Amino acid sequence: MKRTTGQKSTAKPETGAYVPKSRALTVPPPGNPGKLLSGNEAIAQAAWEAGVHVACGYPGTPSTEILEALSRYPEISCEWSTNEKVALEIALGASFAGARALVSMKHVGLNVAADPFFSAAYTGVNGGLVVVSADDPGMHSSQNEQDNRLIAAAARVPVLEPSSSQEARDFVIAAFEISERYDIPVMLRTTTRISHGKAPVKVGQRNSIELKPYRKLPAKNILLPHVSRARHSGIEAAQIPGLRRESAQYIQIFEGTSHLTFVTSGPSYHYVREAFPDASVMKLGMVYPLPHSEIRAFVKGRQRVIVVEELEPFLEQRIAAMGIPVEGKNLLPRCGELSVDILRSALEPSRASHVSPSSSLPIALPPRPPVMCAGCSHRGTFYALKQLNAIVSGDVGCYTLGALAPLEAVDCSINMGASISMAHGMEKVLDEPERKRLVAVIGDSTFFHSGISGLIDVLYNGANTTTIILDNHTSAMTGHQAHPGSGETIGGEVAKRIDIPMLCKSLGIESVRISNPYDLLGTLRIIDEEQRREASSVIVADAPCALKARLKFDVPATINPNHCTHCFACTQLGCPAIEFENNHLQINPLLCIACGHCGQVCADCNAGLDVPLILELMHQK
Repeated sequence: MKRTTGQKSTAKPETGAYVPKSRALTVPPPGNPGKLLSGNEAIAQAAWEAGVHVACGYPGTPSTEILEALSRYPEISCEWSTNEKVALEIALGASFAGARALVSMKHVGLNVAADPFFSAAYTGVNGGLVVVSADDPGMHSSQNEQDNRLIAAAARVPVLEPSSSQEARDFVIAAFEISERYDIPVMLRTTTRISHGKAPVKVGQRNSIELKPYRKLPAKNILLPHVSRARHSGIEAAQIPGLRRESAQYIQIFEGTSHLTFVTSGPSYHYVREAFPDASVMKLGMVYPLPHSEIRAFVKGRQRVIVVEELEPFLEQRIAAMGIPVEGKNLLPRCGELSVDILRSALEPSRASHVSPSSSLPIALPPRPPVMCAGCSHRGTFYALKQLNAIVSGDVGCYTLGALAPLEAVDCSINMGASISMAHGMEKVLDEPERKRLVAVIGDSTFFHSGISGLIDVLYNGANTTTIILDNHTSAMTGHQAHPGSGETIGGEVAKRIDIPMLCKSLGIESVRISNPYDLLGTLRIIDEEQRREASSVIVADAPCALKARLKFDVPATINPNHCTHCFACTQLGCPAIEFENNHLQINPLLCIACGHCGQVCADCNAGLDVPLILELMHQK
C-alpha cells in the first residue's frame, strides 16, 4: 500500500460508474454477458475495484457472502470481527488512517453498531467508508424486518439502494467517491433478493487508490460536546443540501402510456416494471436524502402517483411531506416482501393471478420446519434441559431450534447475547423453586459477539446464574465461519484460539465444567448439580459441529422392528434420521452418524437407558 504525501486523491472509479442522469446504467454489451455475480459478490468485486484496503464484518444472512468473497482478494485486509460494533470501529479507524474501508452486516447488526455509526457521521472520514446493511424483508432468517433506511436518516448518513447486481457493483464504487467528496460514511442498503439473486455484471480492474496522509484532527475526530455541536451544524448546513443535489445523479425515469405513475427504488422497481410495463416510473438510486426538485418536476401534472417500497413508508412519507399527494401503504402491505401479484392485486385486481405458489401442485406438500442436523451435539443438551424441566433463556443461533417440537426446551430468545442478561433479570423476579430451574444457553460465536459482557454483569452483581455455552467451534448457523474460538481466520490461517473455559475462570467463575453433550446421563447430572449451586457457574458443552466436522462415530444405528415397542421415546429427540415408514420406526443410514443419543433413551435398547431410569440414576449418584 502506498500513502499519498500531498493533496486528496483525485482517482476516479472505473468507466461505467453509475451516473444515470448523464449516461445509462452500465450493462454488458451484446456478445459479452459479463460476469455472473450475486449482489453480495458484486459488492465484493466493486470494493476490490474501488481500491478498498480494509474490510470487516460479522456473519449474518443475507450479508455473509460479502466478506467471504472479499477474503479472496489478497490486496484487501479482511477479517471477521467479534461483533458489528467492533467491525465498524475497525473500518472507521482504517478510514481515519487514510484507507478506503468497507464494513458489512445484516440489518439487526446495525443495531449493535449504532453507536459508532451515528458518531461517524459527525467525525466524517479520511479514506472513504461504506457501510453495507443487508435488510431482510419477509424475515427469511431474522428475528425482525426493520428498515435501516430509517436508521441512516436518523444518523444523517446518505443511502444508496441498488436494484440489481450491476447496480450493487456500480453503487459501491460511487459510494466511496461520495464518502470522500462529502466527508461522510455512506450506507449501501440491500435486501435479501439483491444479496442472493444472480445476474451478469460488467466488471473492471482494481483502481490503485493510494492511502491518504494521516492528520491529527482533534477538532474533527474527538467528539467532545463543543466539537459535536459544530459538526452537527455542518451536516445540516452543507452536507445534506449537497447530498440532495448529488442524489439527482441516481435517478432513472421511464415514461409510459398508462395513467399510473410510480416512484420506487431497489428490488421494488422490478416488480413495478413487470406488473405495469406501460406505467411511468421514477427509480431512485439514492433514497436519502431525496432529490426534491427532480421529484416535483416528475410528478407535476400526473393523475395518480404511487410509491412502491418494501417495509416502511420511508419514501412515501418524505414525498408527502413535500406537499405532493401520493399513495402507498394505503394500498400495499407494510410487512413482508412485495411481488408482482401483490401489486396487481392492489391496483388492478382483475389482472391478479389469485394463485398461491402451491395451489397448482397435484398434492399438498408437508410442512418442512427447520430442524437441528442429525447428530447435532446441541440436541443432547436440550434434551437434558427438557427432562429437567428447566427454564431456558435462549439466544440466537442454530441452537434456537431447541425451541421447536419435540424438544421445546427454550423459553425465550430475543437477540444476540441476550440470554445471560435476560436470565439475570428473570432471576431477580422468580420464586426460589423456579430460580433453581433457570439456565442461560448461548453459542460460542454469540458468546464472543456479545455474551461476555452479560456474564461479567452477572458476576459483578452477585447473581446466581447457570450459563451453558454450546461450543461447537464455529459460527454454524451462518455457514461455518471462523470466530475467536475456532483457531483460524477468515482466510483459513492459524489464529490464536480463545479458550472459553479459561476465559470464564479468569473472570472469576469458580465452577467451570466441561460436558459431553453426547453423554445424556453425564449432561443431565452436570446441569442438575450446577443448578443447585449457590453461585454463578458455567457449563461448556464441548463438541464440534457434526456437519462441519463430518462426524461419523460408527456404523449407522438400526432399529429392530421385532424388538421395538413403539414407545416413541427416541422420536422425542427430534433427530431427522429417525423416520416412520411402513408402520414402524427406522433410521435413515444416509443421515445417521451413530451419535448414540437414540440408544440412550430407548427403553428396549441393551446399550441404552430409558428416560425415567436416567433421572433415577442421576439422583442416586
